[in-house]
Amino acid sequence: MALKTAGLPSKSTRKESSVSKPKFSKETYIKWYKDMLLIRKFEDKTGMLYIQQKFGGFCHLYIGQEAIVVGTASACRPGDKHMTAYRDHAHPIALGSDPRKLMAELYGRSTGCSKGKGGSMHFFDKEKNFLGGHGIVGAQIAMGAGVGFAEKYNGTDNVAFVSMGDGAVRQGALHETFNMAMNWKLPVVFIIENNNYAMGTSVERTTNVTDLTKIGLSYEMPSKAVDGMRPESVHEAIEEACDRARRGDGPTLLDIRTYRYKGHSMSDPQKYRSKEEVAEWMEQDPIEHCLKVIKDNKWLNEKQLEEISDWVKKEVDESVEFAENSPYPEAHELYEDVYTQTDYPYIKEY
Repeated sequence: MALKTAGLPSKSTRKESSVSKPKFSKETYIKWYKDMLLIRKFEDKTGMLYIQQKFGGFCHLYIGQEAIVVGTASACRPGDKHMTAYRDHAHPIALGSDPRKLMAELYGRSTGCSKGKGGSMHFFDKEKNFLGGHGIVGAQIAMGAGVGFAEKYNGTDNVAFVSMGDGAVRQGALHETFNMAMNWKLPVVFIIENNNYAMGTSVERTTNVTDLTKIGLSYEMPSKAVDGMRPESVHEAIEEACDRARRGDGPTLLDIRTYRYKGHSMSDPQKYRSKEEVAEWMEQDPIEHCLKVIKDNKWLNEKQLEEISDWVKKEVDESVEFAENSPYPEAHELYEDVYTQTDYPYIKEY
């Protein structure tokens, strides 16, 4: 079966380029591998716990898409800001958030990254400049431009990263945002995490423009397709977009083409795609790719690789233990982080 997303390198091309001459350093590949493995195992455990009804609400896993977040994290700077939609577990992990606080948030505990009030779809980490998980489809697009405006207004050289799914690009706010972002040359990188399906609806069924890079054309926004199964490709594209933004030349649209191995959410029966299609994409797995590069270059031996696996397992197990031993929010938390105290009398009345 042919790949549904056009524009990706062939498997043979990827193999030759990755094995013969690695594009990045030993340290970079090891970090990518370690971070992606942690994300994958965290999400695997999350799915198991959800089925066991350890926590409720909606739950959207990132399995298969890990190369996007690690490639972005390795190409950005500490002061850059990040936001995404509700498939948000992987982003803070790639940025260095403590997985214990993330797991506690899933459990709705007070030690969670959003004090147990946000759950799966609303992770936040101010220290790592992760400005959310957002549950409203496409809402983060306009908010991300606002963050970019603030950075430009304050005279920083920070960049705002706004991730969205291929379904969110159908929201009208995107067009207003793109117009403003280009008109004001805002330092924003718009990332489409294009996994081919908006919930269960393929890109082909929602538009006759299946090349999503074309969305930026009417705004003269630089746009390009990126292989989202390879962290190298993501890093290079993000780095180029960041350079443009920091120079004051404005935003970039990246159609990063990837695939989610699991359903849209934990309740998705996935009847809209075949097992063969999923299996073909899994052959391009980014974790296995980095592992192969590491092994081919003899950067780590089997014992060292096993130590990484043990470390990842320990991190995930301790995250679950931390979450299950953490307290639930107390009743007074209902009234905190809701309103801001001000001196305006008309606010005090309410």
